Amino acid sequence: MTSRRAFLRTLGCGLAGFAVGGPTLFAQASGARTYKVARGDTLGVIAARHGVTVTALKIANGLKSDRILIGQVLTIPGAGPSGVLKDVVDATTSLRIQRGRWRYVVLHHSGIEAGNARSYGAAHKRRGMENGLAYDFVIGNGKDSGDGEIEIGPRWLKQIDGGHVRNAFYNTHGIGICLVGNFENRRPGARQMESLTALVDWLRDDAPLGARPKFTVHRWVDKNHTLCPGRYFPYAEMKKRYG
Repeated sequence: MTSRRAFLRTLGCGLAGFAVGGPTLFAQASGARTYKVARGDTLGVIAARHGVTVTALKIANGLKSDRILIGQVLTIPGAGPSGVLKDVVDATTSLRIQRGRWRYVVLHHSGIEAGNARSYGAAHKRRGMENGLAYDFVIGNGKDSGDGEIEIGPRWLKQIDGGHVRNAFYNTHGIGICLVGNFENRRPGARQMESLTALVDWLRDDAPLGARPKFTVHRWVDKNHTLCPGRYFPYAEMKKRYG
């Protein structure tokens, strides 16, 4: 069986060469709505109910703390990334997550413009990846899944190690997210970036992980080995957002 290291060495981010059937970043999602705070509500409860993050709620309402008042009317961010984020929140609530295990969020690009979690998982299995899809999440670009759609991989649902980098420590403690596309040739789409930041915000601020994972990218983990996630990925913006 082909080893994970050989697989990554051959394919970079796992999909280069495999055929499958500059917008504004961090744009405000459309379709915002309102919610009137009731007795017993907290920002966390309201965020989970509407499939958004506490961070997104604070930004949308100019809140400096978690304090809210009964009868206060809050703006709920629109359904751009929030609808798909709700699926992630719902799926995660039933998982048994080891507290403090997940210390990093590791970002990748697929290196190709087509595909989705299912096709990538099949490709990874054919390449010798015993557990299939190397990533925990895949965010689509509108070709073989929705533009900005967050697909949840089996590794996240089973809470098993990733296979997305060479470094075993980061596979054990890093949540792998793959954006569909080749960012050596272009910038990521606005909806992909909205969904990415919504997902990372939630993982860092609201998910039941017992720790606040740090954001990083494949090329920073496997230094001198890969260009992933490509020259046109907005590194400066993400560094500013996440440190």
